[in-house]
Amino acid sequence: MNSKHQKFLQDLAARFAKPSISRSELLSYCEEIGIPAPQWYTGDVQYRAGRGIYKIPVSWGNRQVVEAAPPVAEPVEMVAAVVPMRKYEMASVETAIANDSCVPAKYANYVPFGPFNELKKVISSRKFFPVFITGPSGNGKSMSVEQACAQMGREFVAISMTDETDEGDLLGNYVLIDGNMVWRDGAVTVAARKGAVLLIDEIDYGSKNLSCLQRVLEGKPFLLKKKNEVVVPAPGFTVIATANTKGQGSDSGRYMFTNILNEAFLERFPITIEQPWAPKKVETSILVGEMQSFGIDDVAFAGELVEWADIIRRTFEEGGVEEVISTRRLVHIVKAFSILGDKQGAINACLARFDAETKASFLDLFEKVTAPPEPAVVDEIDRAAAESYEVPASI
Repeated sequence: MNSKHQKFLQDLAARFAKPSISRSELLSYCEEIGIPAPQWYTGDVQYRAGRGIYKIPVSWGNRQVVEAAPPVAEPVEMVAAVVPMRKYEMASVETAIANDSCVPAKYANYVPFGPFNELKKVISSRKFFPVFITGPSGNGKSMSVEQACAQMGREFVAISMTDETDEGDLLGNYVLIDGNMVWRDGAVTVAARKGAVLLIDEIDYGSKNLSCLQRVLEGKPFLLKKKNEVVVPAPGFTVIATANTKGQGSDSGRYMFTNILNEAFLERFPITIEQPWAPKKVETSILVGEMQSFGIDDVAFAGELVEWADIIRRTFEEGGVEEVISTRRLVHIVKAFSILGDKQGAINACLARFDAETKASFLDLFEKVTAPPEPAVVDEIDRAAAESYEVPASI
């Protein structure tokens, strides 16, 4: 053991004053004094006290964990070391998302609708102009941003919020790689450095972790606190957020775990775009395109699915049902049909996520939508028309 290693162990003992420490305690201490985790220590079996537990081989009181190293020529003062960060250069891990082009590929079956042109104008302007997009689940909000970037040749970085997404995920954090602590930029920082379009998907899932984005949403330089670095966004950087709510939570319970967003946070979005369901003609084109990619040619079936979904959505808006059929679910049905080879089986399988009563009512409605008119009803209509017909006086 050399003198540097012994001094590290003595400093460790002075700091913690106990026979062993956990891995998290060790990493936290190393980050505090500005050094990588010492592999010579963590990789040596003589220092291991268990899984993720390491011995501190220095004696104190009447106890000794392992034999202390022989004294060095000059006594070492037992004090905690405070090492300036700049003495140890922390490496930054190079990730593919940071180095490679992030321009998304064009999706051949994408059919634009609604506010897509307005979205393209914002993205093509290359100005910092945050946009909040709200609308039902599965109606193509995220896809519209991605495909607008694809058409405009703009780099695109996306992150999906969860209740566990934190500042480190968004801005960056130190991570352990090959026994060393290295810095890794988060999605927000990567997009800012590249001048890319940042998509924060399902933003209303992360209200507790969004205060770190206040400066970001103003287009101003922001601080990476753990690294003590100020990031200046490159030209072209902007932020687009999607959500199923308008940041006011979900009273109906349909979008559980969504949060009420801070008013000061929402005010940083100049505009909000409300994305509706695609018109029936557009949605039919979407399904026909998906069918063709799966090797199916059945325009009639696509039209039936769209008509069925449209009736359900209108009934939902009137409070008649508690569930809807999204565009995404219609695509699921088409794909299931291409695999299972059975329309009814595909619909059954894709409706199984709903409760039994809802599933039964939706299946019954589809049968009515696709059923041909009953002959007796047609005859009755023809008879009524004939009886009401008056012969013109000129005949």
